[in-house]
Amino acid sequence: MRSATVGWWPLLLLVGVAAASAAQDPPASDDVQKLEATWSFVRARNARDYAIATPNGIDEARYVEVGGIQQWITIRGEDRNNPVLLFLHGGPGDATNLWGFAWLRVWLKHFTVVQWDQRGAGRTFGKNPDAPPQAITVARMTQDGVELADVLRKQLRKDKIILVGHSWGSILGVHMVKARPDLFYAFVGTGQVADPATSYTVAYRELLNKAETLKDEGAIRELREVGPPPYPNGRGFGVQRKWSNFFEGADAFLSSIVGFALTAPGYTLRDVNDWFEGQGVSSERLVPQTSALDARTLAGDFAVPVFVIQGAEDFTTPTSLARAF
Repeated sequence: MRSATVGWWPLLLLVGVAAASAAQDPPASDDVQKLEATWSFVRARNARDYAIATPNGIDEARYVEVGGIQQWITIRGEDRNNPVLLFLHGGPGDATNLWGFAWLRVWLKHFTVVQWDQRGAGRTFGKNPDAPPQAITVARMTQDGVELADVLRKQLRKDKIILVGHSWGSILGVHMVKARPDLFYAFVGTGQVADPATSYTVAYRELLNKAETLKDEGAIRELREVGPPPYPNGRGFGVQRKWSNFFEGADAFLSSIVGFALTAPGYTLRDVNDWFEGQGVSSERLVPQTSALDARTLAGDFAVPVFVIQGAEDFTTPTSLARAF
């Protein structure tokens, strides 16, 4: 599962803005005003360029009570008659609403897409500062998802909906469709997690093989230095993450989503902060739980059609394991 914590540069940018605002230096103040004006311009442009303007379209954003707390959703599509698709973000905690307005825009011609800031993520995290982190569990969030799916089905007047889960969301999605298959037409997994206990070991072998095929001496040296999992500390995982992002070309994507997040229509810098902080809290709570999952709990019989869409080379949720799943 890819962590969406994308690096330190956006945080430094925000810190720099705050520091410049606090200083009484006129040139710095002018620079801050120019930066804020640029942000405002790009937000307005994004609001215009990604708007829903069709006669039978839908564009809603609100909190709904799910699992006893207020949870944030957006519902967007060009035609209310289209199938409803609930997208489960990965991370854990990488709420896609801050940047999915752009990434998912082309889907809206064919689907009414619902994005959900899950418990402990994004605006749901920011709205519930006193919610106990102990409630961020696979079981509780499965029930949250089932409740939300039923609410959407009724409010949008559909017999069933389509469920798409990415990375961590693929774990959540499997649990949801097994719990309540009657709510869903199908489940689609991407970045599919198939065997959490062996993912990093398999990914390590595939990464090292890729590095040797490309004769990338830097990658070969660093991967051999840390060796295969398990690791005594975070360095080994950090090295794997570095080279999986590099070989997948993920670095450019991860940087781009921060740019979209900072210029998302209707969102603020506080929302961006909640987005980052929620990823940390969610990962701390969920990664130990998902790492302990038996592969058999994710496989087995399904009462709905299941599809997996996977990259040819995925070094985070290995394609070989997804194919076996």
